Amino acid sequence: MVADPTAAESSVPREPKQQRPAAMAFILLTLFIDILAIGIIIPVLPELVKKFVGGNAAAAGFYVGVIGATYSSMQFLFSPVLGALSDRFGRRPVILASLFGLGVDFIVTALAPSIRWLFVGRLVAGIMGASFSTSNAYIADVSTPENRARNFGLVGMMFGLGFIIGPALGGLLGEVHLRLPFFVAAGLSLVNWTYGYFILPESLPPEKRSTISWSSMNPLGTVSRLRAYPMVAGLAVAFVFSSLAQRGLENVWVLSMGFRFGWNELTNGLTLALVGLMAAIVQGGLVRPFIRRFGERRAAVIGVSASCLSFLGYGLASSGWMIPCVVMVGSISGLSGPALQSLVAGSVDSSEQGRVQGALTSLMSLTSIAAPLIFTAGLFSYFTSDRAPVVLPGAPFLFGSILLMVSLFILVQVLRRFPALSTGESTAEPAQDSAEAV
Repeated sequence: MVADPTAAESSVPREPKQQRPAAMAFILLTLFIDILAIGIIIPVLPELVKKFVGGNAAAAGFYVGVIGATYSSMQFLFSPVLGALSDRFGRRPVILASLFGLGVDFIVTALAPSIRWLFVGRLVAGIMGASFSTSNAYIADVSTPENRARNFGLVGMMFGLGFIIGPALGGLLGEVHLRLPFFVAAGLSLVNWTYGYFILPESLPPEKRSTISWSSMNPLGTVSRLRAYPMVAGLAVAFVFSSLAQRGLENVWVLSMGFRFGWNELTNGLTLALVGLMAAIVQGGLVRPFIRRFGERRAAVIGVSASCLSFLGYGLASSGWMIPCVVMVGSISGLSGPALQSLVAGSVDSSEQGRVQGALTSLMSLTSIAAPLIFTAGLFSYFTSDRAPVVLPGAPFLFGSILLMVSLFILVQVLRRFPALSTGESTAEPAQDSAEAV
């Protein structure tokens, strides 16, 4: 599907700048449906694992952690591959192949008769889900310095909207049947593939495509490519600590809240929907005016600081009603993602966006390999078992707050070392023209 670059070129717009508003609308809708499909299974996957292990929370924590690490290992290995392929053949064929693969995989997962089949399903999902780096490169392709931060904020809004509807819908469907959300996710992914096949335009014109080599698809090799961009490399180190904490939260949330407060699939789904709602409000409505007034750098620092405090709140909460309060107050942390993405995109040449985004996704995948093993299979499983000296199910969140403190320290040091005027980043107000609207 990606072997013939000339086939893709026929659909490439000859005037890419004129296609930017439409292209943004297409990729944002594609991302929304993709995240919606993933969000649907979040409240039910740990419960399905618990069913396979007879309801034992500590054992479920171990298996959920290992399954999560399997998924992320595949993302780590294949993110640079898909990123390099998108730099050579274009973004569109890579995105379409991944969407189709995810749809088929959700069906396999829905029919899984054992934990072994869940492992197989998540392995394939990790390969297909590695296309997020390509989507980020697509956004960079169709953005200008003036609207880049706004566009990445809209991406965050799509993630938020997907996680508003997805987990809530997954919780409701899970109440009907535990496997129903997987079938619905499969249908959404295949509908998304059909939509993209007929509508999604190519964003990378032929003259900007690069050659491909095995070294460019080496996950560790692409990470080393970040050394060509010193500020990006420094931000990546801070990103590793922050990402490790965030991935840990995602993996341990459902099991932890169920153990501590007795939450079922529906309650977890609705709470995760609140997380998505707040992310959509912040990233869709606050990112643009905040960065316009204070700049990308301050947005990143404030966002990571808020994330650190929210993790403390999750870890120390003694009653379920406190969690939604922490979610709402801590939602300001949503400023950091678009700000950091914009800083990175503004420092990298367009011909390298796919590789650099692939390298960053590989780093995120590395943290996603470690996070479920540390947070879920390790800390949660241990502190809810008979071996623990004290039952402390909030331990993973407290550890996450420490990681975020380290991330904040590194981030501040990097931004001091590289003054704003030398990075090429944009703090300009996004264009107000109606043609820019999505």
